[in-house]
Amino acid sequence: MTATPAGTAPTGKPGARRWKMPDARHLVLAPLSILMVLPFVYMLGASVMTRAQINRYPPPLYPPGVDLSGYQELLSDSQFPRWFLNSVLVSAAIVLSQVVLCSMAGYAFARLRFSGRKVALVLVIATTLIPFQLTVIPTFLIFHRLHLINTLAALIVPQLASALGVYLMTSFFQNFPRELEEAARIDGCSRFGVFFRVVLPVARPALAALAVITFIYAWNDLFWPLVAISSEDKYTVQAGLATFQGQHRADWPKIMAGTVLTTVPVLAVFIIGQRRFVQALAGAVKG
Repeated sequence: MTATPAGTAPTGKPGARRWKMPDARHLVLAPLSILMVLPFVYMLGASVMTRAQINRYPPPLYPPGVDLSGYQELLSDSQFPRWFLNSVLVSAAIVLSQVVLCSMAGYAFARLRFSGRKVALVLVIATTLIPFQLTVIPTFLIFHRLHLINTLAALIVPQLASALGVYLMTSFFQNFPRELEEAARIDGCSRFGVFFRVVLPVARPALAALAVITFIYAWNDLFWPLVAISSEDKYTVQAGLATFQGQHRADWPKIMAGTVLTTVPVLAVFIIGQRRFVQALAGAVKG
């Protein structure tokens, strides 16, 4: 047996985790992450304050108590439950459509050999350079002639597919191992059978990343719903909350309560799909 040198801390049991000094990057990222979280924490605290507390100067940094009147009045004085349901329906339809259509388009660009494939892919990606504001009027006129204005279909159809989704899936399938597809083709699988039975199950990280990005964009979309929707009962949660904020400018507890309820689904979706999202961005391929 050997004695432990003086001034040296015992190492403990073999295999035990040792405490390590934090990385210098963490010393910078930790304060920045706290600064990013503080507005959300204050928003949550303000949603359970009374009007007198939140209008006090200087405003309190934390709620003295929990008052849920802001949530109760929000749900009773507005059509917030209907707006929330509309956002869920629109976002779910857009996510499902983009996952199916963008994955099929990305697989076609990555695997099928047809004339003008590279030019078509470049043109699809080039559409991302066109500001959405330039296409608002033509899109509005087209949907007006189709009698889709002031319907939820007017919010869903323009986002059935996206250039970002096509590019993301194309990049993923270009790095996909061809051996798996060739083995399935030898076993007698058709092109569609290979795509749905072999390729899509392995492409779950990329599909999850596309679903998270699409959901966040669709859920937070405000400009087009304000243009295409005129009836209050067909508003999405973002459009409804914007008009509600205009009607109740000084009623901060209601506004903060609506903002909290609007933020929760986005955080939940990102937390659930975070692992797959990181895998897709890192280019990982898992079976």
